[in-house]
Amino acid sequence: MAVIALKCPDIKVIVVDINQERIEAWNGPLDQLPVYEPGLAEVVEQARGRNLFFSMDIDKAIEDSEMIFMAVNTPTKTEGEGAGMAADLRYIEACAKNIAQVAQTDKIVVEKSTLPVRTAEKIKEILSEHGRDDVHFEILSNPEFLAEGTAIQDLFKSDRVLIGGDSNPTGKAAVNALVDVYARWIPKEKILKTNVWSSELAKLASNAMLAQRISSINSLSALCEKTGADIDELSKAIGMDHRIGNKFLKASVGFGGSCFQKDILNLVYLCKHFGLEEVAEYWHQVVKINDYQKNRFSQKIINHFGGDLKGKKIVFLGWAFKANTNDSRESAAIYVAEKLYNSGADLDIYDPMVSEDSIFRDVEFYWKVKPSIKNQTRIRVVNKVLVDDKIDAIAILTEWEDFKKIDFSDKIVFDGRNIIKHTEINHIGI
Repeated sequence: MAVIALKCPDIKVIVVDINQERIEAWNGPLDQLPVYEPGLAEVVEQARGRNLFFSMDIDKAIEDSEMIFMAVNTPTKTEGEGAGMAADLRYIEACAKNIAQVAQTDKIVVEKSTLPVRTAEKIKEILSEHGRDDVHFEILSNPEFLAEGTAIQDLFKSDRVLIGGDSNPTGKAAVNALVDVYARWIPKEKILKTNVWSSELAKLASNAMLAQRISSINSLSALCEKTGADIDELSKAIGMDHRIGNKFLKASVGFGGSCFQKDILNLVYLCKHFGLEEVAEYWHQVVKINDYQKNRFSQKIINHFGGDLKGKKIVFLGWAFKANTNDSRESAAIYVAEKLYNSGADLDIYDPMVSEDSIFRDVEFYWKVKPSIKNQTRIRVVNKVLVDDKIDAIAILTEWEDFKKIDFSDKIVFDGRNIIKHTEINHIGI
């Protein structure tokens, strides 16, 4: 929304949230924004207070708006039918109900969250049930295809903008209204118009295809280790084929983030729902290989020390799921750390952008432990890289550029991102 505000100075953009702390942070110092993303602070600086505003007054924003973007969380369900796979739509449904109850004039409602195909039907039902008879709602799907770490540039120079809407006159008018917004800076030939269902499914399919490439190269990394082949050389050889290309062919400890696993499991659930068991199993293997890779990396460290890590100090370099972001959701580091901790290791964790509070929140949530774990001595979050004689090994979990400059001489390094030259050190990579 900040980029829309920047590129369309005549359009007033209001970002609302029920979380007061988050809104205060968006209105606060630019170096303390709640999301770290290269270039984001500069965009906010230019637009905030001009035509970009952050507020908790949700009802007023609904009343004043012509177009409403729904960008709420859609986590994986933890209970009930589809638990562990299906998307939890309670926040989307609550958002739609709020819009319906407040709106006094016609609105274009845009699905921005990643949603299961045909979610728009449910949103329409809610808007119809709870809205005024004289208020018309038009539903569009406009999924985001940016990548964290390069989000601003991805928005400035999008490969494509996808807008799904109905084919009736009011649906076409709504689609064209959103096209006019993006056309301020995106060439029209890159703005694709589809039906709502194609747009909803395209986001899931896109993330699944990207994750599939990561799991494919990671599966081959295991074979390389057995045969003596070099996975980096293999990746280069494969990627030079113009039919394949070199994107997402970097072997690693596995993918993380809030999207890939969640969206693939959602896709698996949808396939099962429609009786496509073979298709469901195909996509489920992408997640299974990712779990296998994380476990394989962890087991390498454990096996290196004879199966017992008690009293061993392991330094973790990186906690974010990838470089250039402070997002650690579903990070591989979380799962590797848990396995090493349960095997007796002491952990020193360093990430230049993820805070100590965030790291311990991850530990509590994903490990399902009590907050008191923060008070014990076997896990420490440090504010600088500690590479000294008191450590037994180093595990690289995030590909931060600064980590490539560290002198790892005479250290045992488990490189989960294959970012350093293994000929120079005692290196155990993927």
